[in-house]
Amino acid sequence: MNDAKTDRQLRLYVGLVASGGLACLVWAANSLTAIPPGKLLYLAALTVIIASASGRLIELRVRSDYRAFTSTSGSILVAVATVPLPVAVICTAIGVLIAKVVLRDPLKVSFNVAKNTIAATAAASVAYLAGIRPPADLSFHRASVLHLVAGLILAAAAYAVVDDLLGHTVVAMASRTSFRQSITRNWDVVAIVRLANVAIAVLIVLVVAMQAQFIVAMVPTVLALQFATKNNIGQRSDQEAWRRLAASTGQLNVTDLTAVLHAAVTRVPELFSADGAEIELRDVTPPRLVRGSASRISYEGPAAKAPARTGAVIEEDLRGPANESIGVLRLLFRKSVKLSESEQYKLQTFASSLYTAVQNARAYTELKRINAENAYAAAHDPLTGLANRRELLEQARGLFAARTTDGIFALLLIDLNHFKEVNDTLGHTAGDDVLREVAHRLEAAATPGDLVARLGGDEFAMLLTGLPTPAVAAHRAAVLLDSLERPIEVEGMQLTVQAAGGIALAPGSGGVQELMRRADVAMYQAKRGGQRTATYAHARDTADVGRLMLGGELSRAVAEHEFTVDFQPIVDLGSGEVISAEALARWHHPQHGNLTPAQFLQTVERSGQLPGFVNAVLEQSLTAYRMWLDAGFDLPVAVNVSPRSLLDETFPGAVLAQLARHAVPADRLVLELAETLTLSQLDVVDRALNELRDAGVRLALDDFGTGVSSLSVLSRLPVHQLKIDRGFVRAVETSSEAAAVVRSTVDLARSLHLTVVAEGVESEPQRLALWELGCVAGQGHLFARPMRSGRLLATLQRGSGGRPGVLAGALHPAGSVVRMPRRRTPGQGRSSLPHLPA
Repeated sequence: MNDAKTDRQLRLYVGLVASGGLACLVWAANSLTAIPPGKLLYLAALTVIIASASGRLIELRVRSDYRAFTSTSGSILVAVATVPLPVAVICTAIGVLIAKVVLRDPLKVSFNVAKNTIAATAAASVAYLAGIRPPADLSFHRASVLHLVAGLILAAAAYAVVDDLLGHTVVAMASRTSFRQSITRNWDVVAIVRLANVAIAVLIVLVVAMQAQFIVAMVPTVLALQFATKNNIGQRSDQEAWRRLAASTGQLNVTDLTAVLHAAVTRVPELFSADGAEIELRDVTPPRLVRGSASRISYEGPAAKAPARTGAVIEEDLRGPANESIGVLRLLFRKSVKLSESEQYKLQTFASSLYTAVQNARAYTELKRINAENAYAAAHDPLTGLANRRELLEQARGLFAARTTDGIFALLLIDLNHFKEVNDTLGHTAGDDVLREVAHRLEAAATPGDLVARLGGDEFAMLLTGLPTPAVAAHRAAVLLDSLERPIEVEGMQLTVQAAGGIALAPGSGGVQELMRRADVAMYQAKRGGQRTATYAHARDTADVGRLMLGGELSRAVAEHEFTVDFQPIVDLGSGEVISAEALARWHHPQHGNLTPAQFLQTVERSGQLPGFVNAVLEQSLTAYRMWLDAGFDLPVAVNVSPRSLLDETFPGAVLAQLARHAVPADRLVLELAETLTLSQLDVVDRALNELRDAGVRLALDDFGTGVSSLSVLSRLPVHQLKIDRGFVRAVETSSEAAAVVRSTVDLARSLHLTVVAEGVESEPQRLALWELGCVAGQGHLFARPMRSGRLLATLQRGSGGRPGVLAGALHPAGSVVRMPRRRTPGQGRSSLPHLPA
């Protein structure tokens, strides 16, 4: 419909121009006077020059149509300067007709003849008004050079105005672009051609002014000049095309794939003077297509749903260095078009650049996706998708940094009660299902702006923000815990989850770590009191960390090496010989003196300083072992391990690195694990413990018998040694129940090939009772209090009763079944230490 309308408009316009040209010819014919026979050869040569000059000097395609640039104006200027006005018009019409008849299109022939006839009439008229008036007898008018040049420039300007007005109007109509777009396209090339035409015209006029017969020699001269000009303009146009190609491919260097495709589709039509373009990516499902023109994107979506194309198409595959194709680039034309060899090479170059840009954008998108996944994984719990401890701390730090008076915030810690029973009874898969449901309910009950996190195991947390009053925190906590009380269905069973929560309002000092500690204190207050929630109160804080400000001093303590280690010897109960030593950490506080782990360990565990603290204890423990070994005492050293260290995936590597640095065999280090450390997290720490045990590190289960699931824990932990809790040792003389626990522990250890050590041995009757029950090793104030490594070495060297390495007399003359390793002098090889028999 639109094409038919355009054709009608074109025919009407061409008819109007043809009518104008015919009118000019009629006037010229009526005004023509007799021509001297001697001048016919000149007129014939002039007509031939106009015909040859009307040939295509250079052709440029405008979308589906072609625009030819000629030197017609130059030959017409020669006619204007050398023959009367009517003769110039008639010679122009005949010459252009001869040149254009090869088009074999009556419409185009008539338009070009008429257009140039009208333009020649305008140029001759302006020249006449400027004083260039050749006589009717065709004798040459001798004017001054300046007068000639000025007149021809005015005539050329008149010709250009009429020629451009008529020519660009028809081009704009045919290509469906604006007149402004048409006239400004390649304006620089047109200007060069017109200036060259004026120069050629002046040259020819000056030559034939000397001798009219020279006009014949000017025919090959004009053709040679035309050929040279065509080459120069062609080279310049080609260079300009490559420059535009380079600029266009540079615009493809963006990281968003959609932006790459849009830039390519909108730039290609201008580069190759096409009506439109489209890109189809075939290596995706479904294939993606983007179609458009220089001004807009007309379609983007699945290729199968794109509107049907009309007109001619030129395709170029998008191929990579390995010849793999990802799609195709198409140039769209309204009618058949053939690209030149140079254009085909440019199209291939652009397609290659587009392939690279598409792949780069895809790679960048994939990299962004991977980075986003990594960032998400680093900030979220993999089981529940909630924020993890790290993200919670970061968000809390941000709240502290941006603290305003527009409200307060608080931290709620939530711990599930008896969650271990789910794991122990139904297995860890069921436990994971429960944790995921708990996480979902907490998120659903949260207020916008709050952050729900899982800290590990069955412990959750929530940052409560925008609290108008402190009382609102308790209300929100109650709502959250209410959401957990609805039964949860797991493997066909209805389970009820109960939890305890601790609330801490943001403190004025101490920062995030103090906030965490306070919430933890409140949570355990709730558990001990049988309450669902408790709010932190300084008066009930038995740790009294507010007085010592321990949380804020941990960084300094690690950096200034304020953490020290004392060692308590472990002896053979039968012989009194020292067989190993336990490392006991102390904080040598500059104001408060030596602090025991009971005073600071919880604060360290809940801070970011735990790795530094563990590193300091290991460093001093292994240094002490090397000192004792060099003095001839090969004493394994036992170090307590925080449960939270086992949740740190870097912990095993750090321990093994310390052993390697101090050249200490792995089996001379014993890591003591709390019996209650992993009631619901054994699966998390299995890998760490197995890695350490496989390397040779020995493991001990501390405070055995105090937990509620000793046997189930023991069946999972790869330990070498059991340590009987001091509570049973204290009552072993007077309580048959305590004695039964000790005896059963010894029997269990014997069956599992484990060693047993009794803690808190403070009297000879306790030592004897333990010995009679089968326990052969112990530690306590009966033998020695904790002391520094150097003092312990001096004690070992001094010994008891003149026997180095012995701290107490033997229980019977035969001594013990456990023997001290053979003493050696420094430099000798390490003697082996047999396992303690159960």
